[in-house]
Amino acid sequence: MAIFDVYINKLTKSLEELKRNGRKVTEFRCPATASALLEGLPVKVGPEANRGVILRSDTFLELGSPEAGSCAFVLWTNDPSLVNDGKITVIGPNIQESPGASLSFGQVLIVGGPELGQQEHSTLEQSQFISDQIEGYMIRSASGRMWSRVSKDAAGKGFCFDTLGRSLMSIFKTQVPKVKSAEVVFVTSSKEDVQLLDDIGSQVREIGKNIVRETWKARGIDLLECTFGGDCKSCESKSVCDDIRDVLAIRKQTLARAEAVSG
Repeated sequence: MAIFDVYINKLTKSLEELKRNGRKVTEFRCPATASALLEGLPVKVGPEANRGVILRSDTFLELGSPEAGSCAFVLWTNDPSLVNDGKITVIGPNIQESPGASLSFGQVLIVGGPELGQQEHSTLEQSQFISDQIEGYMIRSASGRMWSRVSKDAAGKGFCFDTLGRSLMSIFKTQVPKVKSAEVVFVTSSKEDVQLLDDIGSQVREIGKNIVRETWKARGIDLLECTFGGDCKSCESKSVCDDIRDVLAIRKQTLARAEAVSG
């Protein structure tokens, strides 16, 4: 049993509860391969497919603002029976139904592959924040949340959660070849429903942090505590720590600039 299998089961039970409570549910079935997933999509998908910031005046729909609430996380498993490959589930209104709205937003990706393990965890987590890889879709902020915008131009072309889900599945299967199956869940029905999702997500993210710590510790770096005890300038690991700080600083600056420009 993989580390997140129990949470995949918890997610399934939570979604069943929302369905029993009368939430609107839409399901899509998609092709299996990364290339087939992109066939017929109304927007470009790939590195730098979205080159510009989506301004408020160009926004068709906002998802997961701080006021509306959001969550995002990835669950991986090496048990293929736990993943409905190519399935997209939307609980709540779809994008085309909500012009000018600011919806609560939950996003969960479930991926599977017999060779998936903790060594892929960081890459899988990063892959959910697709940055500039989908035309007309911009993530304003991340880190366990998912505050994003869909442009008017993309919506006019037919961009919907089927588009976003297929794009994400293709990106995951391309960036992490060990991913053999992928499923996506979107929740937009209410802030309370997204919070129900995040009750699972908070536990998943905490486990993820421990996996990352263990991964770095295996490389000789303890992210919880530096045991050197002396002047950093004379530490053999200073260059590694500096690299980590630089990456985190650049990511923070990039997100800050995007938020400042987009308003």
